[in-house]
Amino acid sequence: MPRWRHWAASAHEERGSASLEFITIGLVMLVPLVYLVLAVASIQAAALATEGAARQAARVYVQAASEAEATARAGRAIEFALADYGLAVSDAEVRVSCTPNPSACLTRRGAVTVTILVRAALPLVPNVLDLSAAASVPIEATATQRVSRFWGSG
Repeated sequence: MPRWRHWAASAHEERGSASLEFITIGLVMLVPLVYLVLAVASIQAAALATEGAARQAARVYVQAASEAEATARAGRAIEFALADYGLAVSDAEVRVSCTPNPSACLTRRGAVTVTILVRAALPLVPNVLDLSAAASVPIEATATQRVSRFWGSG
């Protein structure tokens, strides 16, 4: 039998298996790729939410008339910024620090630093055995704003 006939006969016997191989390999490669895109999107959303919340909280804190009002305004700013990305305020850790006087944040030319820590949950992780807490990525953002040198004079 000539060589080309042997090749043609063997190719004829394997007809249809290429499409099955393509689908199998495609699924094996596509599923992890889709999960990777979902995970990166979740982490990016948490990073944007945390950064925006810290920046806005620091801004409204230094513009308030009193410490109590500053705390309330910063809390609302954080709540709105995190809610825009579907994150709960109860899951965030918020720290406010002040310089040069840590006990009085609203002093002229002082600096207020707001730090927010959020854990970005990975998608499709079940809540069984507290796996969602273990399968999360910590995201932290810090923002610092200066209190105006004219604060309290008006």
